[in-house]
Amino acid sequence: MKKIIFGLAIFIASLFFADQAFAYTVQKGDTMSEIARMHGMTLNELAVMNPQVENLDLIVVGEKINTEVTNDHGPTLFEGMNVEKIEEVVVAPKETVKTEQVVTEVKSVSSSYSFSTEELDLLARIVRAEAQAEPFEGKVAVAAVVLNRLESPKFPDTIRGVIYQRGQFQPVRNGAINKPADEESKRAVQAALTEMRYIAKEALFFYNPTIATSRWLDSRTTAVKIGRHVFKY
Repeated sequence: MKKIIFGLAIFIASLFFADQAFAYTVQKGDTMSEIARMHGMTLNELAVMNPQVENLDLIVVGEKINTEVTNDHGPTLFEGMNVEKIEEVVVAPKETVKTEQVVTEVKSVSSSYSFSTEELDLLARIVRAEAQAEPFEGKVAVAAVVLNRLESPKFPDTIRGVIYQRGQFQPVRNGAINKPADEESKRAVQAALTEMRYIAKEALFFYNPTIATSRWLDSRTTAVKIGRHVFKY
């Protein structure tokens, strides 16, 4: 069973090394929702940027809340982000086991699998082009579809290969892919490199059924609907 395990620890570390000017100090009466509103972001975005806050309803006066991940004095938004591709080999005990018994030994073989700054920028650009008017969760889901395709034998095994595969993404055909990504699309890519990726489950396709001219996706199984997009297996 192959799966990509994303560098959540690296992502978290990048938040804590951000310039202190981007950290908000919790005041009496503050809530995470109010802090998000003050900084022009959604609660989900703020939660992704602050994984150290385990309970969004319980924050402490004096606690530091990260409100921006860019840093003018250090790495850019996507620099230093890596993932690992993990191949797990599950080995059951030699003796006969009952169906309810849990596998007792797991061996893993891992190899480095890195995304370059250029690849992540390209992913953010396709997110902007495909989901600019969608909610933050919908942007994350679009990025997740590209990442899901990397694991599928039916698609190329690079971000560039997936995005530029012939006939797959309209923004490639109409040139919208060449426009710069906005900050929310970049944050959505970061979120898709954490466990939030699974917001789209294992979807490999998405479309807007209201405006789609091709209806072949109608017959495929729906994974989830977010905003105007329907995500399909």
